[in-house]
Amino acid sequence: MEKKFDLIVIGTGAGGSTVAHKCRKEGWDVAIIDSRPFGGTCALRGCDPKKVLVGAADLIDWTRRMEGKGISSKSTEIDWQELMRFKRTFTEPVPENREKGYAKAGIIAYHGRTSFINQTTVRVGDNTLTARFVHIAAGAKPAALGIPGEEHLTTSDQFLEMEQLPKRIIFVGGGYIAFEFAHIAARASAKVQILHRGARPLEGFDPDLVNSLVQATRELGVDLRLNTAVRSIEKDGDRFIVNASTEHGKQTIEADMVVHSAGRVPDIDDMNLEKAGVEHDKKGVVVNEYLQSVSNPAIYAAGDAAASGGLPLTPVATMEGHVVASNLLKGNHRTPNQMGVPTVVFTLPPLASVGLQEEAARQQGLKFTVKYEDTSGWYSSRRVGLKYSGFKTLVEEGGGRILGAHLLGAHAEEVINIFALAIRSGLNADDLKTMIYAYPTSASD
Repeated sequence: MEKKFDLIVIGTGAGGSTVAHKCRKEGWDVAIIDSRPFGGTCALRGCDPKKVLVGAADLIDWTRRMEGKGISSKSTEIDWQELMRFKRTFTEPVPENREKGYAKAGIIAYHGRTSFINQTTVRVGDNTLTARFVHIAAGAKPAALGIPGEEHLTTSDQFLEMEQLPKRIIFVGGGYIAFEFAHIAARASAKVQILHRGARPLEGFDPDLVNSLVQATRELGVDLRLNTAVRSIEKDGDRFIVNASTEHGKQTIEADMVVHSAGRVPDIDDMNLEKAGVEHDKKGVVVNEYLQSVSNPAIYAAGDAAASGGLPLTPVATMEGHVVASNLLKGNHRTPNQMGVPTVVFTLPPLASVGLQEEAARQQGLKFTVKYEDTSGWYSSRRVGLKYSGFKTLVEEGGGRILGAHLLGAHAEEVINIFALAIRSGLNADDLKTMIYAYPTSASD
């Protein structure tokens, strides 16, 4: 027997729950589906638990930097099991609370994988659901690497659930996950290596500041190898053998754990989207400016599951969820504003970015002034013993429009929001310069 709804939402993260609650509030009959514990990636197995671990690593980093400056760090260390118990105080309540929230709102919740039967009908376990609209917000999963032995890879989800931290860890790939987890693990006394197949890690960030972060990462003791492509992974008892190739030949490296950090893809490939007539590509469901499927007008998508051009970030998924809800309830009239979205690599020090990089600005034919400076000698850096810090700003000639801002250093993850606000609000460089800031702070610098 088919169960009929106004809306079916696939995914219980930021891009799904927002739509479900808003439409239910307007009297729609709503169903929501997830094959995993309710709550989505960020709250359960992504940014939130990761930031808890970063907090512990930050304390270790702080005490080491301040050694000889009034602080003795000899007895400070991370108790991994205790840290994981603390982390679970944030993650464990989420699924039950989310499910209770759906029940209270009158949203019907289903657990299981979603498979389309036709344009607006899906099967979940033994249930067949049909609706006027379906919203896809299923998030992302690790990309397949296509190498022998990739089944031996530990995912980021699994890393965040480890009861014991292995002594030797290899991260395959040089993106967010690799750098953030490497900075955590190294400060918890693990021997860490990052193997990145390209010449430049963290490609979405300013190359000059990335170079400084690479130096800081190597100084931490992380063995970062560029132009190193992993070809296969073998399991030998309790250890793993990673076979890699470089421009200088082959390498064989041993580790106790090998972590997948080589990118993520939309988690939509087993939904039978073809039966719904939903066009999709490697970036997700192909959508128009209203986040509506270009091939099936009854389908909308948001977040990591949508090829919207937005960054794969929780705030973007939330914003896109609001756009979808508005368009469902009032007809297509609202488009997502992807301008001035800040993004951060939560390393120590953190690396933050908003707006354009130099190369992108030049490709657009813009005329601008670049200011790039090492700020390790500035008060805010010296006060906390920070060796690596700097900034780069891109300001358009003539009107002073801020095209991009890139920061490395203490509180970069907070200060970047000032530049994001300026870009989204149309404030120019002089507006920021003439503002009176609390002093002394990183923002005032």
